[in-house]
Amino acid sequence: MGANFFSNYAEVIAMALFATGFANLLLQKNLIKKIIGLNIMDSSIYLFLAVKGYITGRTVPIVVDGVTSVERYINPIPAGLVLTGIVVSVSVSALMLSLTIRLYRRYRTLNLDEISTRLKKEGL
Repeated sequence: MGANFFSNYAEVIAMALFATGFANLLLQKNLIKKIIGLNIMDSSIYLFLAVKGYITGRTVPIVVDGVTSVERYINPIPAGLVLTGIVVSVSVSALMLSLTIRLYRRYRTLNLDEISTRLKKEGL
């Protein structure tokens, strides 16, 4: 483990969270667990963007005391992307959960293999 590993620990944590969510998304058969895996992946991306957007020693881009130098402030775009992503993620999660409820009401299971087997039997 080099010095870069310890200085970039937040990025490593974000990548580990992404891998955990991706593995959960691929390996789980339960639809709720798949949705949780996707949410873990989303959160890891937001963590990564927030870490990359922060610069040590700088402050938020609110002009105070007439200082307009770019070197004093952090870039606000990653924070805006994170906020926008959170809003989209909540909407997608709500849609996935509502579709999961509909699937459960119809098939009485959340197992994706059983649902696909029943769909093949129905001819859909």
